[in-house]
Amino acid sequence: QVELVESGGGSVQSGGSLELSCAASRYTHCMGWFRQAPGKEREGVATTDRDGVTTVAESVKGRFTVSQDNAANTVSLQMNSLRPEDTAMYYCAVLSCSNWVTLYWGQGTQVTVSS
Repeated sequence: QVELVESGGGSVQSGGSLELSCAASRYTHCMGWFRQAPGKEREGVATTDRDGVTTVAESVKGRFTVSQDNAANTVSLQMNSLRPEDTAMYYCAVLSCSNWVTLYWGQGTQVTVSS
């Protein structure tokens, strides 16, 4: 069992920045960020592993950066140039490194971007 605690959400104007952080209760190798907007399906935003290999969704490429602090068992999502369409609940997750299936979810943190 892994507990995940997200922080850093909030409200910001379009063009602004936020950094989300997720603390895991123990060692994890592969982690990711997902988001879900009202009325929409949950979608993947970014993934990372302890070797520093990262992926980001096309919709946020060039604006969002994911990173993992191995010593602290944390993963962060730096979000720049935020847009109203980025408004969603953001979730941290532990992933299976073999097939990227989500193993554990955090409770989520709300990000609201106003125009």
